[in-house]
Amino acid sequence: MAMDFFEHQEVARKKTGRLIILFAVAVIAIMVMVYLLFALVFIGVQAKTHAGESAQLDVLFHPGLFAMVVIGTLVVVGGGSMFKMAQLRAGGRVIAEQLGGKPVTHDTADAVERKVLNVVEEMAIAAGTPVPPVYVLDQEGGINAFAAGYTPSDAVIGVTRGCAERLSRDELQGVIAHEFSHILNGDMRMNIRLMGVLHGILIIGIIGYFLLRSSFYAGAARRRSSKDNSAMAILALGVGLAVIGFVGTLFGNMIKAAVSRQREFLADASAVQFTRNPDGIAGALRKIGGFSTGARIDNPNAPQASHMFFGQAITSGLNSMMATHPPLGQRIKRIDPSWEGKFAKSDAAPSAAAAGVSGFAAGSTAAERAAPAPPVRNAVSQIGMLTQAHIEYAASLVAGLPREVTDAAHEAYGARSLIYCLLINAEQKPRAIQLERLGQHADPAVRDATVKLLPIVEKLDPKVRLPIIDLAIPALRALSPTQYAAFRRNVEELVRADDRIDLFEWALQRILLHHLDPQFTRARPARVQYYGLNRLSEPLEVLLSTLAYAGHRDRNQARLAMGHAAKHLRMPQPKLRPVDQCGIAAVDAAMNELVKVAPRLKKQILLACAASVSADKKVTVNEAELLRAIADSLGVPMPPLLPGQPLI
Repeated sequence: MAMDFFEHQEVARKKTGRLIILFAVAVIAIMVMVYLLFALVFIGVQAKTHAGESAQLDVLFHPGLFAMVVIGTLVVVGGGSMFKMAQLRAGGRVIAEQLGGKPVTHDTADAVERKVLNVVEEMAIAAGTPVPPVYVLDQEGGINAFAAGYTPSDAVIGVTRGCAERLSRDELQGVIAHEFSHILNGDMRMNIRLMGVLHGILIIGIIGYFLLRSSFYAGAARRRSSKDNSAMAILALGVGLAVIGFVGTLFGNMIKAAVSRQREFLADASAVQFTRNPDGIAGALRKIGGFSTGARIDNPNAPQASHMFFGQAITSGLNSMMATHPPLGQRIKRIDPSWEGKFAKSDAAPSAAAAGVSGFAAGSTAAERAAPAPPVRNAVSQIGMLTQAHIEYAASLVAGLPREVTDAAHEAYGARSLIYCLLINAEQKPRAIQLERLGQHADPAVRDATVKLLPIVEKLDPKVRLPIIDLAIPALRALSPTQYAAFRRNVEELVRADDRIDLFEWALQRILLHHLDPQFTRARPARVQYYGLNRLSEPLEVLLSTLAYAGHRDRNQARLAMGHAAKHLRMPQPKLRPVDQCGIAAVDAAMNELVKVAPRLKKQILLACAASVSADKKVTVNEAELLRAIADSLGVPMPPLLPGQPLI
């Protein structure tokens, strides 16, 4: 049976633990090798200095030397890992730039780049995540792609020029769906951690190469002196550390292979599930096999990120043992059991017509029978498991937006204006106060753009409000720290201007801060502190009571909704709190505690929230938005609610 989103999160946590164990084993092995190297070098030096004195052989068991080697190795490896992790702290953007990626803007005139942007945009809105920035690796002709980041908030999608140009739209959609699986299932955070910890191992080899070069440049004069053995010792240490560094690289590749291979099979299967089109991702894999360059990445930084790519980015003589990806043939066979094992030559780029077609495979293939189209499932069970229906729904939402709105969402001035428009009150008195405050505190150009956009935004269907936020977040990330501080302050001013905060305003503010604050304030994500709900009765009661009152004005109906919610919680019956204990500040405080729960508990919380919202057998747009904000705060990407789809 397929895992759901929450089980994937638990598996990702366990795999992180496995990574730590493998890393520890590698470091211990390196410590032993470094110790033996130092011991043997010192034996050689002492033997040459004190000819005939054999007692010095006990240096192999010298505890003082062993302690120094252990401490030194830990400092070097730990320092190297910490340095790399700090370098990657900014998320996926840093990795994309290191690989030679160029950010693609929405004003690009390149039709191929626009195709990539459209596919990524549709997939993100369908998944209920902010639209990730897209990077194109212009210098790479191989067919490949990657997703990088710690969370959906800072994720980026990268595609090679060869991938963008040579794949049809269906094939590209399959590849992007594969990468979104990594985003949704928590693989990206482990991928970055893998880069960080393995860099520490590689530092040993770097030091060895440095010592080798130093001995060649500075040791010539010393070597002429028969009494000075230091140059030979440095040379021996350099050679030894370089060899150990090579062994460390092998360890690193083995760790990457152990962690990565099975995840690629899972991501392939998810891509088929998402798109309902096995020919898309299978076609992309077949093109890689038939293309002279394959999936190769030539950038010098590619080896350290090889486990992040869609296809095998680096080839070597030890490819079968150290490969970070399963063989292409195995991947294709799992998707399309009828494949005969032949790769068609694909050096010619597809025609413009073929590249732009978005069709679906016939429903009678063996691959589709192996993964039959599921019936309409409830919204909570489909978290992290979007379907083709979600993708089509997202595409229709984006296509239905006025051009002025989509253009505004994709640049910094317009994105701020759109958010302000969503917060402007329909009543004249509070609206006048809000516009006055914008005039006082906002950038004049942003204020003018807000006034111009307001009549257009007011006419929009309420169900597009959260997708607009998802579209706007990438542009908002491009703000300077000063601009973001002013924007954040203006959002708070607009929310307070009418002397009350409705639940949509809370939802909008919560989503914005969840995705933007970590970038600008360097706030760290909450660590898991709760593995049971018994200590969380107070925040759960506040949250569920607020939801009960939001959808049911009558207290008896609210109490009934609370009862529905309680059925999904493995804890004593929560009590309905008085209305005056369910203000926005109380809900915020409650959510700040609930974000610290383990992934399996998040599912219980969301099921309880969904049960409360749907207790009266109807779900309004405002209730759906509120549930999405709660899920978002918990770090759970919730796809949009499809027409007629039940919550639970």
